[in-house]
Amino acid sequence: MERPELIKACKQNNLKAQMQVYQMYKDMLYNVSYRIVKNEHDAQDTVHDTFIKAFQNISKLENDLNLGPWLKRIVVNSSLDFLRKKKKLGWLQESYEFTESIEEDDTYEDITLKVDEVKKAIYNLKDKYRIIMILYLIEDYSHKEIAEQLGLKEGTVRNQYIRGKRLLKQQLQNSIAL
Repeated sequence: MERPELIKACKQNNLKAQMQVYQMYKDMLYNVSYRIVKNEHDAQDTVHDTFIKAFQNISKLENDLNLGPWLKRIVVNSSLDFLRKKKKLGWLQESYEFTESIEEDDTYEDITLKVDEVKKAIYNLKDKYRIIMILYLIEDYSHKEIAEQLGLKEGTVRNQYIRGKRLLKQQLQNSIAL
């Protein structure tokens, strides 16, 4: 079934079409959720909730070509909602607008790193840095979109991103030095 036909069938509550969409996107959505919630079972639950929300609201999908990004946005929102419910985003209440501007250092050293080392270093960051870095670097959200999602000021998001990037760089340099 072609994608427009598949989505049309999903809009008509065709279970076979819904299962096909599920099979097409479940792994991608799981990876997105896992990067945010850091737990296999919670990520699976979040993906499950995402598909339920998506199929309940698929009639709102205007452009059939946007199914993947639309599902991705739902899973990000569901993952953040999950963390809020579990009180794992307590650092949001501690956040404040930084008055100082932190300059971003964009000089890079030529270091060969394995993807697994970088992933591990990102997962070891505190949540307030990790979530912002994942949304910005991997999920391609802007600082403004992240600020809206997390209920923070854009300047706070920028500063936490810069600090997280510094901490990530330090972690990677330390792992190379070992």
